[in-house]
Amino acid sequence: MALDIFNLSDKVALVTGGSKGLGKAMARGLAQAGADIVISSRHENELRPALDEILQGTGRRGCYVVADMSRRPETAKLAQTALERMGRVDILINNAGTNKPQPADQIRDEDWDAVLEINLSSIMALTRALIPQMKARRWGRIIHISSVMAFISKEGRHIYSATKAALVGLARSQALELGPFGITANCIAPGPFLTDLPAGLLSEQEQREFAKRTALGRWADPKELVGPALLLASAAGDYITGETMVVDGGYLAR
Repeated sequence: MALDIFNLSDKVALVTGGSKGLGKAMARGLAQAGADIVISSRHENELRPALDEILQGTGRRGCYVVADMSRRPETAKLAQTALERMGRVDILINNAGTNKPQPADQIRDEDWDAVLEINLSSIMALTRALIPQMKARRWGRIIHISSVMAFISKEGRHIYSATKAALVGLARSQALELGPFGITANCIAPGPFLTDLPAGLLSEQEQREFAKRTALGRWADPKELVGPALLLASAAGDYITGETMVVDGGYLAR
């Protein structure tokens, strides 16, 4: 059957930032497709109920790991703990991210370093730690959550846009190196998804303006990122690598 190529019943997926928003929605979708799930974030009080919701009715296994992606040792510990608890990680979705808007001439070194660590450096480190066991099985899926802000930007979004654009380049280089091992590496670039991060940064007027710029005239629901994630995480995406899938409701088309 055609739908069999989306079946993840023998896979384990790790989703960072998986306690809410896009991460939680994607983890739920992968669990419904048959994957066992590991989610991580900084807040155990959010992780525990999120994992229950993600696994509900799926019959899948799962665990959560408390990890602050701004701290490099915790990134290494996340990889180690996921492998110890689940035995493998086949699908890695690097979703954790942050944003600290600042004028170009007022960017603080500590903020630049902090955003760079969470949005880019921790992704390199976590991916690096999980690649060897993917190579050993000659199968793996690496998905970096970039943003339309990799291609366009907004005043004050210097650090954010720089890191999200860097993920596009990272995926391309990883695709070339890891392709011979059956591992694909791609980005998803979401547009206006009204999660906690943009909701906390944008005024109501800015939110309305973002919605108007899309072809569909609205913000997206986090569940609308499940399809693209499932495509890239499954056998359906076997021949897609080094690419960035834009999921923006037609935002960039305007």
